[in-house]
Amino acid sequence: MSTATYTVKGMTCGHCVSSVKEEVGEVAGVTSVEVDLASGLLTVDSESLIDEATIVAAVKEAGYEVANR
Repeated sequence: MSTATYTVKGMTCGHCVSSVKEEVGEVAGVTSVEVDLASGLLTVDSESLIDEATIVAAVKEAGYEVANR
């Protein structure tokens, strides 16, 4: 089990949160996704380590951007 956290920029509402959760949740190996709108924090649990670029691409597909880490 692996957990990674990211900060997502540009989310302003519950729909934004849903979009990010849906896209990231479709990444192979992801077991759960939590998004906190107030802080922009995205927490991804997965079966094994997932390449950061894969998560960043899923967030971008949802229409948002991961802040520089």
